[in-house]
Amino acid sequence: MKKTLLFGGLFILFVLHNDLWYWNNAGLPAGIPIGLLYHVVYCLAASLFFIWLVKRAWPKDLEV
Repeated sequence: MKKTLLFGGLFILFVLHNDLWYWNNAGLPAGIPIGLLYHVVYCLAASLFFIWLVKRAWPKDLEV
């Protein structure tokens, strides 16, 4: 279950990295292009996921 969840999360991040749905959108929410805002949110989500991944999946025997 743990490996499936971790690899599933990595796959979801891989798919979401390509933001083809905002490619032709010229909107400016918060004063910045929507593609840039999307990648800011994506980077925050990916960072949180990788912090969680290291805390959950890092082998404990490497710490000693």
